[in-house]
Order: sequence, then C-alpha cells, then structure tokens
Amino acid sequence: MVIGVALDESADDVRPLTEGISFPVLLDRDHVLAELYAVSNVPTVVWIDEDGAIARPNSAEVGTDMFFEFTGVRPDEHLDGVREWVRSGKLPADAATEIPDLDVDEIEARLAFRIAVHLRRCGEPSAAGWFAAAAELAPMDFTVRRAAMPLQDLSPFGEQFFEFYSEWKKAGRPYHGIPR
Repeated sequence: MVIGVALDESADDVRPLTEGISFPVLLDRDHVLAELYAVSNVPTVVWIDEDGAIARPNSAEVGTDMFFEFTGVRPDEHLDGVREWVRSGKLPADAATEIPDLDVDEIEARLAFRIAVHLRRCGEPSAAGWFAAAAELAPMDFTVRRAAMPLQDLSPFGEQFFEFYSEWKKAGRPYHGIPR
C-alpha cells in the first residue's frame, strides 16, 4: 500500500498536488513523520514492511514525472525496485544504508519551527523570529526552510524558493537519506 504524507499547513495547500493520485494522502501539519524518519527534503520515500519496520530508509524518490523538468529525476528505477520488493521480497542493495539521526542543530531547528508554527497559528508576530532561527540552525533542510515559506506568505515556488534551491545545489544537494 502506498500512503502519501504532506508536510503542509492545510488540505487546501495540498489538494492541487493530489489531483489524479489514487492513494491516500495524509496531512502532517506538525511534521511529526519528518522528525520520526529524519526527513530533510521532499519528496522522500521510506519503505515500511508489513510489520512496521523500515525496509528501505529515506530516499529522495518521485512517483511521477510531475517535476521531471525541474529535478531531472524520473520514477522508473524506484518504481521497478518497489515492484521487485513486493513480488519477491528482494530489497535493493541500498536498503542497508544507515541513515544517521538528526544532529543537535537539526533537532533544535525543528523545535524552533514547531514553536514558529504554533505562534503563527495563535496570531503572534514573533513567529517570524522563530522561523528565522530554524532556518539558521538547519539552512539546507527543506522541511524547515521551504515549509516555512507559505507560512510566511511567501510562494513555495517563488523567488525565495529558487534562491534557496540554488544555495542547496551549490552546497552539494545535502540530503538526510540515501544519496541519489
């Protein structure tokens, strides 16, 4: 079974991206799964077996060609690997990759992000300072930097995103998961 999890503030934010998708998409407003599985970028895929154990850890995979022009990544190899796993139980060699836990700065960034989101939901103007603190602690973390954009009335596909994306590429495309 495939389940999508969106790290967005509202279902309205996610709805346009789910058109034509036939699997359930859950909304994780508080980024609990991102913290639990040390997700630092989206899209990220985690394979979980029928016993609830991680069969293949975080990997930057896609399920469609929706963002191919932007990322240059196609889903074919990943989807073939999923099919092979389902049919035969055989996992790809990279499934044994150990993903380190979040470091102290990453944990503090996520805490600052959560505080910022809570303050924003309460209408507190001090949320902006907490978003900035989170970005400073984890400057290449999409679940912090990009997720904060719409919460600060910035377009998640606007000028600030492309500036961040450029910084991320120049930094070597850091990713908390199986390298692509």
